Amino acid sequence: PASHTPPPGIQRTGTDPDGSPGASAGVPSAGWLRAGLGRPVLQGQDIRPRGQECRSGDELLPEGTLVTPAVLGLAAAAGYDRLATAPRPRVEVLILGDELLSAGLPSEGRIRDALGPMLGPWLAALGAEVLATRHIPDDVEVLASAVADSPAELVITTGGTAAGPVDQVHPALARLGAELLVDGVAVRPGHPMLLARLDRDRHLVGLPGNPLAAVSGLLTLAEPLLRTLGGRTVRAYPPAPLAAAVSGHPRDTRLVPVTYRGAEAVPLRFNGPAMLRGVAVADALAVIPPGGAARGTEVETLDLPWAAWMAGPAGGSPSGADPSAGGFA
Repeated sequence: PASHTPPPGIQRTGTDPDGSPGASAGVPSAGWLRAGLGRPVLQGQDIRPRGQECRSGDELLPEGTLVTPAVLGLAAAAGYDRLATAPRPRVEVLILGDELLSAGLPSEGRIRDALGPMLGPWLAALGAEVLATRHIPDDVEVLASAVADSPAELVITTGGTAAGPVDQVHPALARLGAELLVDGVAVRPGHPMLLARLDRDRHLVGLPGNPLAAVSGLLTLAEPLLRTLGGRTVRAYPPAPLAAAVSGHPRDTRLVPVTYRGAEAVPLRFNGPAMLRGVAVADALAVIPPGGAARGTEVETLDLPWAAWMAGPAGGSPSGADPSAGGFA
């Protein structure tokens, strides 16, 4: 048809990486009619010069960049067939506590295990290869053997990090000759968390047994360690102004679940150490200094790994979430 015939002076060609000899400009096929009606064709139009995006020897991405689908596309476009990558750190989760139930409602003085179902997917979202999640009885010999025999670079334990009569993590580490690097942190919830070096290439993170306290340890000890083991850069913690005042601990830092509303961080209810209702709809944990923080104070925020997935079209809490109540409408 006439509409598909290029006007005089225009040669029909496909996408040509070497360029057509003698060509001074390009016109997409959809632009033939405009060019034929006297519209000017500018020198270099629709011709992509070499080196427009990068030049030979340029660093395309810094070391430690997460390999996303876009990174794979960029590598292919630049002619790379293979990429040198760090493997996902292998993690094993050991759930401690004879009082824990794996199914059903709490009964007869026993409580439901909330951390077993939660930690594996959470660690996978942080870039770990989770080998197993196992329940271990409150027995120091059994725990020490499980830690010693684990093939993982990082062992995560839950519970048993305090100084109670059935808290077996410290005695087990002593039997293994482990080096305690962090033994308690001035943070609430989560102060009994610990970090130990088992040998040159293996570590253990001991999380408290209370669920939100365990989340605190997961974000402040386990996540930075996983980033280092996986060759990833340590992330920044952007500040956000508080939408409401938050009370503080007299001596320790508090970590409080928040959701984003515009640029503000809205504190959520249900933020006790054993509670998960607030963090279940949170975008981050806000770092509240000792003594508390007034409304409008900018505080650091520890983003949860799925915060971006849950954000609505304009950001903020997921559809149906009530930030003031920490639940769904």
